[in-house]
Amino acid sequence: MKQGLSKKNQSAAETAYRFGEFALYPDDRLLKRGRDSIALQPKLFDALLCLVNGAEHMVSKQELRKALWPDVHVSERNLTNLIVGLRKILGRDAIRTVSKHGYRFELPVSGQPGVAQETYEKFTRARELTMQRSLESMLLARDLYWTCLAENPGFAPAWAWLGRCCWFLDKFTHSNSVLPELAEAAFERAFRLDPDLATAHQFYTLLQVDLGCADQAMRRLLERLDRHPEEPECFASLVQVYRFRGLLHESLAAHARAVELDPAIATSVAHTFFLAGQYRTAIETYSGRTGYYLDAASWAALNDRKQAIGLLRERLRKTSFSKLIASLMGSLLAILENKVDQAKSIMQEADTSREPEIMVYFARHYSHIKAFDAAIEALEKAAKSGFICAPETLQSDPWLRPLRKHRGFAALMHNAETWVRRAREHCAPY
Repeated sequence: MKQGLSKKNQSAAETAYRFGEFALYPDDRLLKRGRDSIALQPKLFDALLCLVNGAEHMVSKQELRKALWPDVHVSERNLTNLIVGLRKILGRDAIRTVSKHGYRFELPVSGQPGVAQETYEKFTRARELTMQRSLESMLLARDLYWTCLAENPGFAPAWAWLGRCCWFLDKFTHSNSVLPELAEAAFERAFRLDPDLATAHQFYTLLQVDLGCADQAMRRLLERLDRHPEEPECFASLVQVYRFRGLLHESLAAHARAVELDPAIATSVAHTFFLAGQYRTAIETYSGRTGYYLDAASWAALNDRKQAIGLLRERLRKTSFSKLIASLMGSLLAILENKVDQAKSIMQEADTSREPEIMVYFARHYSHIKAFDAAIEALEKAAKSGFICAPETLQSDPWLRPLRKHRGFAALMHNAETWVRRAREHCAPY
């Protein structure tokens, strides 16, 4: 990292990881609380460094054992004793046990070696803005990432988060033809600096599936699981990838495995539950996050029009959504209010070229209002763009039910079954 620093920031670069009142100096193998040095046995130091390196992610017991005792078999108690020792120094809540699988460092890291403190503070703020997932917050975050990278071009995580930010803005604004290339270049730079960066792999998956490359994403993630068999972020990414390939059962299994490894991890499983017809579970899973469409669509599928209309009206009135999300919500609201022509117009004007999953939702809308040709066309377009609507969704979704009598449905079903069968041959059991 240090080699990427500008001259201006080279002298200001951190030499330590900072968390709470502590500073961890890898080069000097030193831990300090304030000005006081804390003596650590070598294995304790190595364990702490491994956990801090993986902050915000679960570090598996396997990874810790490999780092601490690479050529020796040791009992579980050896690792447990190290964690107990670290908790005595850092506090009981500093390290969370992920039952049976590993540990997660819980103290917020506010600095890392090779990155100036002011640069890291900007990066932390940019991440917070990115997690808000609004257009305004993403624009602010993007500018902060650029500032971080101008100060430190070798800051790999900032490149990964910039790629995530640029792809989001391209999907939901389509205002700048340069954004897709910027996103690709940002991920390429992140991988070049750190090929094993978990966040880069996680965010790059979002771009791949939207560009119709879910197969490539699946292969990359499964290869990564060979090296990191207990990485929850990998399974979280597979939740989306499998859904795009029409593998709903596998998507649900990937979510279960991700949550088993890290109960705090977020996945897109609510969308899988929805396509599997588990609408109440989709609503329950979707709650607690910023809501826009999915729970309202679930209530509509359950024939609770009043609840769905109330949610959509309130959100569209109070929140400024991107044009595409507003079109998705607005078309559903128009259908529920029996404004069929308005719903058709909204969907026809929407640009779904960067969001193949929304094409499936539009297909449901078209089918429900008996615009069957448009529904078939939307499902075929989604498949060509990389999203295979699962055969069980085509068979059981109540809003797609009228479509089954259409002359194009049999071919659509046959193609979906073929694509899913081929995809299933390559997915991994777990």
